[in-house]
Amino acid sequence: MGQVLVRNLEDSVVERLKSKAADANKSLEQYLRDLLTQSAQSVSDDELLAIAQRVRAQVKPGPDPADIIREDRDTDHGRSPL
Repeated sequence: MGQVLVRNLEDSVVERLKSKAADANKSLEQYLRDLLTQSAQSVSDDELLAIAQRVRAQVKPGPDPADIIREDRDTDHGRSPL
């Protein structure tokens, strides 16, 4: 497994992270490991947009619902008036 060393963090940042780790009943190391793992697995906005564009390109648009309603309204379909 790899290791990462982060230098020159503000003391206040380290203290906040320690506090969050304690609130989660985790060591600081475990809390940071979980946080970094989760961050690395997240999909970025750009990646999400690219996925949406690929899906949109594969989907064929159907008829406009307004056209269907208009056609149904404008045709008799053998119904008698009430």
